[in-house]
Amino acid sequence: MTIEQLYELYKQFPSVQTDTRKLKAGDIFFALKGENFNGNRFAKQAIEAGASYAVIDEKEFSEGEKTILVDGVLETLQQLARHHREQFNTLPRQVPFIAITGSNGKTTTKELIHAVLSSTYKTYTTEGNLNNHIGIPLTILKIKPDAEIAVIEMGANHIGEIASYCKYTLPTHGLITNCGKAHLEGFGSVEGVKKGKGELFDHLRTLTHGTAFVMWDYDYLQEMSKGISGIIKYGTRDDAHVIGNVKKSEPYLEVAITQGLDDGLIQTQLVGDYNLPNVLAAVTVGKTFKVGEEKIKSAIENYVPSNSRSQMVIKGTNKIILDAYNANPSSMKLAIENFAGLPVNNKILMLGGMAELGKESLNEHKAIIDLIGRSKWQWVALVGGDFLKLQHSFLSFENSQQAKEWWQQQHFENTHVLIKGSRSMQMEKILGN
Repeated sequence: MTIEQLYELYKQFPSVQTDTRKLKAGDIFFALKGENFNGNRFAKQAIEAGASYAVIDEKEFSEGEKTILVDGVLETLQQLARHHREQFNTLPRQVPFIAITGSNGKTTTKELIHAVLSSTYKTYTTEGNLNNHIGIPLTILKIKPDAEIAVIEMGANHIGEIASYCKYTLPTHGLITNCGKAHLEGFGSVEGVKKGKGELFDHLRTLTHGTAFVMWDYDYLQEMSKGISGIIKYGTRDDAHVIGNVKKSEPYLEVAITQGLDDGLIQTQLVGDYNLPNVLAAVTVGKTFKVGEEKIKSAIENYVPSNSRSQMVIKGTNKIILDAYNANPSSMKLAIENFAGLPVNNKILMLGGMAELGKESLNEHKAIIDLIGRSKWQWVALVGGDFLKLQHSFLSFENSQQAKEWWQQQHFENTHVLIKGSRSMQMEKILGN
């Protein structure tokens, strides 16, 4: 069966599922395989549960006319996503596809941009963190014909990954939040990170009307964006199109837009001045697509972070910054420096280990310990990972459960706490989440 023929079936049954536990009647089931599972084995179960078709790549699991045998299920899913994406180039007007990647802040930036654009346009975006080789094609296949704009988040941990996503996402616009010390195990170095993330800009450079939104404060992004036909700048520098600065960062970030909005004060519900570029990016994208200024401001101010991303959690008299969805040396450094600079007393750090750093892991954990030592804290608790392999004078716990038990025994009052760590550390468990 050709992709064109499969697409005709998809148009009749425009809902795709890869997990039989979430399957709805009429879904097309794609039997993906991984190291520890084989979706082909669930083809019969999917059809019995009401799947319109099951796409498989192992003949012995065929269930007659309702199974579609292909060479590779994952590759077919991605090819189908590309074919669907191409349909948005043949409508009366081209639907913009905005791709977002970066080491830190890409999900918050994506959510803010979606909030701004959806105030005016029918906007589709990545759900949650479905930003990989499976999640991106699934996101594309959820986009309906009424789409006016799409916002696609792209995560990556090795060279070539972003380039592969661009082949079926075909972004017309792109934004790289930053390039920092993330996934060093796969990228090898910060230069490797720049090369990998820069594959998005490489794609835009090939387009006649490709557009990049560039954080103009970062010289390396200026360099990486050279040669792209459309460059829209944001930041704190005078030569940016949208200019803004932190007016206040406690308890929540307030941003003063000095160029780009007439009513330039935005009172967000975000924690940390490191969210300034994310807010400026949302303003810039909104202005580019002619969203009304009041709608831009309202959308950003009404956005409430969730899923342990820079959340402010109030527990009695304590204020807790829960930023435990992920961590790398760059985001950890920004969070600690921001927290150290808050004009409050009784500050506690509870930091989990950082993952996927390869041979640099011990050095990067040591650098975080050194950074912590430059400020005054009521308590510091380091949890798991390579923190356990280093000598330091702070509290040490093997996992978040131990840290939780310590936390519950203390009965702190009028205290500010930063909880941060890689996803594998599950630092949110300290609060009983």
